[in-house]
Amino acid sequence: MKLYHISVSGLPLFKHELELNFFAQQRVSENDKTSLLPLCPESKYYLNPAEAVIGINASGKTSVLKVLLLAIDILNNEPISHCETRDILGNAEKVDFTICFLSDTKELCKLETVIRVQKKTSNLIYKIESETLWTKPLSSAVTKSKLIDFAGVEPYAVRNNEEAFLLDDVSIIIAYNKQNKQHIQAASLLSFTNVNILPVSQSIPAEVIQFLDPTIEYLYFDKQDQKVSIHLKFINDNEIVLSDPSELNRYLSSGTVKGIVTFTLAIQTLQSGGYLIIDEIENHFNREIAATLMRFFMDAEFNINGGVLFFSTHYPELLDEFDRNDSIFITRNRNGIEVSNLNDILKRNDLKKSDAYESGILEGTVPTYTAYMNLKKNIRSLL
Repeated sequence: MKLYHISVSGLPLFKHELELNFFAQQRVSENDKTSLLPLCPESKYYLNPAEAVIGINASGKTSVLKVLLLAIDILNNEPISHCETRDILGNAEKVDFTICFLSDTKELCKLETVIRVQKKTSNLIYKIESETLWTKPLSSAVTKSKLIDFAGVEPYAVRNNEEAFLLDDVSIIIAYNKQNKQHIQAASLLSFTNVNILPVSQSIPAEVIQFLDPTIEYLYFDKQDQKVSIHLKFINDNEIVLSDPSELNRYLSSGTVKGIVTFTLAIQTLQSGGYLIIDEIENHFNREIAATLMRFFMDAEFNINGGVLFFSTHYPELLDEFDRNDSIFITRNRNGIEVSNLNDILKRNDLKKSDAYESGILEGTVPTYTAYMNLKKNIRSLL
């Protein structure tokens, strides 16, 4: 399954309908094809293998990632009440998810899911009020706009809330997924944004460790009889054996720990052709390590299974890794989160993206001059 469009309306934190396109909206040249992913071998349309959400603090970057993860969970038959990112629904009266994806049978699909949020005592109850699934042949999308246009297509399935086997917060897509034996592979690092502990793993590629810290000779976990021991050895030093992963923070830098987690998941994502979602990709990393991760996904000859990296960042310099504007989303919070695709507000690809972002010509992407002067005045008074 490959996502190519998500739109969501009714989210309390967002000022307008949120729209995320994963397919390349700009013209695709022959040179572009070396860094883009075909929607499928039979398709003339392409996906962006890496997409960034950038904005200043509290502009809504993490909220966008939560929406994406919730959409993936819905497609994977997860009960909404069990989804980690369900809090993005807040106390909304009604939220309408529209998710377009390519199925494993090479059909274009659109799932529209209307969710009601009800407060019962101190808990929130999530119920899918109505739902419709449409499918159509890939060949019917003669233009890019037809990828998301299902007008005139008869529904494949419509939710019947009287079906006893279907839980109130589980999508009808469950039947379609079972029939086609499909599932979206997704790995999220949202919970690791502010937590930096290496999870127990049976396999950490030695090349990942050497790339992040060449002074390490080896690092591995050994599981025996419900007990885990961690073996760490630096070059020209004795082996260190630990029993708690948190103890590794005494010996490894935060960047090494974060890097092992991130690059191990990246390898798994590249193998499965799934999705890797990272909040604040630069957290604990220098720019080059973050850029290296992006390049793995943006090389079509390397990323042969169609893995997709979706991340948020504060660093405008990382935008310069992108050749295209349609890979970048700008978040701004002006009495509600607003999300814009850079392609809609910056028409030229040849402009340096970091300069455009930092110069303020995109409006709302840098702290205001008034805020800067007030901060300067306050610090001066304290000194």
